[in-house]
Amino acid sequence: LQNVRIDPNSISFSMWKDIPVPFYMSVHFFEVLNPKEVLKGAKPVLNQRGPYVYREFRYKTNITFHDNDTVSFLEYRKLFFQPHLSNGSEEEYVVVPNILMMGAAVMMEKLPDFVKFILSGALAGLKQEAFMNRTVGEIMWGYEDPLIDTINTLVPGLIPFKGKFGLFVELNNSNSGLFTVNTGMKNISKVHMVDTWNGLKKVNYWRSSGCNMINGTSGEMWPPFMSPTSLEFYSPDACRSMTLVYEQSGRFKGVPTYRFVAPKTLFANGTDYPPNEGFCPCMQSGIQNVSTCRMNAPMFISHPHFYNADPALVKAVEGLHPNKEQHGLFLDVHPMTGIPMNCSIKLQLNLYIKRVPGILQTGKIKPVVLPLLWFAESGSIEGSVLKQFYTSLVLIPSLLEYLQYIFLGLSVPLIISAAVLMARSQRATPEKSPGHPTTSSTARPASETTPLLHDADTLSQDDAKA
Repeated sequence: LQNVRIDPNSISFSMWKDIPVPFYMSVHFFEVLNPKEVLKGAKPVLNQRGPYVYREFRYKTNITFHDNDTVSFLEYRKLFFQPHLSNGSEEEYVVVPNILMMGAAVMMEKLPDFVKFILSGALAGLKQEAFMNRTVGEIMWGYEDPLIDTINTLVPGLIPFKGKFGLFVELNNSNSGLFTVNTGMKNISKVHMVDTWNGLKKVNYWRSSGCNMINGTSGEMWPPFMSPTSLEFYSPDACRSMTLVYEQSGRFKGVPTYRFVAPKTLFANGTDYPPNEGFCPCMQSGIQNVSTCRMNAPMFISHPHFYNADPALVKAVEGLHPNKEQHGLFLDVHPMTGIPMNCSIKLQLNLYIKRVPGILQTGKIKPVVLPLLWFAESGSIEGSVLKQFYTSLVLIPSLLEYLQYIFLGLSVPLIISAAVLMARSQRATPEKSPGHPTTSSTARPASETTPLLHDADTLSQDDAKA
């Protein structure tokens, strides 16, 4: 338990500070095979590309301990492309929706017609189309687009950023916000539990207090002595707290684990699961609208391939094949310490596209939640860390348990031998011990007037009278 706490003097502090577990992020893109037909109202046909794999390094900075048994920190991520693990390079071209243009079109749908016509003319001048053909590296890490300045000029504040646009441009070499968590020094049951995120007890993205709550841990570790029920963590990427449920017990390379998975209700809409009403406006179950924390862009998150989602989402496009083994997320946690042994967190990014009257570039596109990409962040304890973990938490406790039974087994014959010797000793003891001859006399009962003890003179007189 001493090593589970967040304590600079513990041997596990350096592991908490600079996580030694190798993490990998695998990204799969959905290429649109029939962009011209989609513009005419056809169903999108998708082809999955990748994976494009990145080695992920995580480390904490600005570590500050507070008097109320908490510690604050910023955790940074650095990603490095791994060509030998990838099925393709970052220089490969992929046809995807023009995310910036199509997102802005939907966001401007309710603006006056003349503003939309002006924007449509500007888009034509910039040769912007509904679909674009860009490299994997550009889509992920950003590309220069004159459309950013044009939109900021025509509709100030619509997209509050400048420079490059990319889906992961803010992920690499950046932090996930200032977490303040419990150290567990005074109460081990609260270790790693989030106290605040960016100074907040609650976020303000959603429409209900329950949905805005920051629950659980930061997603790295949990308090020890876990029960096979559920676990919670706050995800800055999803802008919300998430609850996973216990599925089964198992072992990871000899270490006992509890497996936690996402329930079907995680991304359910408010109709199918009323507690999620605060995340609405909703569409079908299985997708969550994150526009309120993504600059109001019509973005949705889901499980990959719309796993566990409304079948209508899968049928709206071609090329999706959802299944649990490939697309279900899981966490395998050592229940005694709350340390994850093996995990794979998977999410899909989707863009809602449609025909917007007044913006000619949107053609006759039928409303559809179109998958852009899905990614998996996976990691497992291995090597010397796994060996140390197995020795300390599996091998030694098992050895002590076996020794307990051995000592118990040895003690039984010793107890039996002692009992036999005691019985023999009692038989060998005479019923009466040797001494003066006894006379058959009846002792006088003591009374309140008869002393129990006599002095020597009195005793001699009595003997003489006898």
